[in-house]
Amino acid sequence: MSELFTPLALRAVTLPNRIALAPMCQYTAGPDGLPTDWHLVHLGARAAGGAGLVVTEATAVVPEGRISPQDTGLWSGAHVDAWRPVTAFLAAHGAVPAVQLAHAGFKASTYRPWADGRGGVPDEEGGWTPVGPGSEPFTAGYRTPTALDAAGVAGVVDAFAAAAVRALDAGFAAVEIHAAHGYLLHEFLSPLSNHRTDGYGGDRAGRMRLTLEVARAVRAAVGEEVPVLARISATDWVEGGWTPDDSVVLAGELAAAGVDLVDTSSGGVSTAQVIPLGPGYQVPMAARIRREAGVPTGAVGLIVEPEHAERIIADGEADLVLLGRELLRDPYWPHRAAAKLGAIPTWPSQYLRAA
Repeated sequence: MSELFTPLALRAVTLPNRIALAPMCQYTAGPDGLPTDWHLVHLGARAAGGAGLVVTEATAVVPEGRISPQDTGLWSGAHVDAWRPVTAFLAAHGAVPAVQLAHAGFKASTYRPWADGRGGVPDEEGGWTPVGPGSEPFTAGYRTPTALDAAGVAGVVDAFAAAAVRALDAGFAAVEIHAAHGYLLHEFLSPLSNHRTDGYGGDRAGRMRLTLEVARAVRAAVGEEVPVLARISATDWVEGGWTPDDSVVLAGELAAAGVDLVDTSSGGVSTAQVIPLGPGYQVPMAARIRREAGVPTGAVGLIVEPEHAERIIADGEADLVLLGRELLRDPYWPHRAAAKLGAIPTWPSQYLRAA
């Protein structure tokens, strides 16, 4: 019996296996953050390919929370209507549809990767002034943010909660809070980017406050049956930054706030980071958080081979494996992995002739 292909129960939702499509920006949204046919085909192919959980790209809770002008959103009824065909397709093909709710903070209003421009998008090209914990830009070439005041911070919490309600209306069965990769919630967590002196800065408890308030608000918004995940950067990979020790404490607090699984990534808040890339390089942090904080975790990062994914689950290092680039390369990786590991592939009937 392959452990990778055993179900995973998260509250009232059961994933058919332990494989998830990691959230990856497509930078292909239509006007005002509406998903397009690209999102239906891209996400739908991974559901047909056998992923048990399909997580959307970072989906902004407010317009100024988009990374680029081409990012998706969930701040209005129009977004709810646009997402419904996507979630219906995912569910019809055996996957649990999940949305990653996000706010890009001081990394907002940037060009998409293949654009001619780099860094901050000016107003005349559809950009806007981003916000952050302070008024320091992420790095040279990025736009200078406006520091959130008390009302702005409260507005962020309300926006995440409202987007979570819309997510359920749109057909999503789970939500993930994006608190990683140098985006707004991570900016508040990290001492490298949070230099506030009010109740949302200072010591670790103060810097964790916004993320925990968002987690509690999202949990209250979706009720007791819907799984809530949180993606964190377990380390900044920079001396004096956020550390794995901090992440163990944060994970425990997130669990107490109603988060069901900590999706364990890393980095993104500083250009000074030095990341020791290699297969499964973030797995030890997921394993430590799972062991010491007592909360289920997801492992992500250069997980390519089915046997490696199987070991992560079988050895208790994580409860879920999230694949990013590998599922871009091969949407049907889960079916191929099932055959390789002795499980039963669940190919769509239309594709059985190729199984």
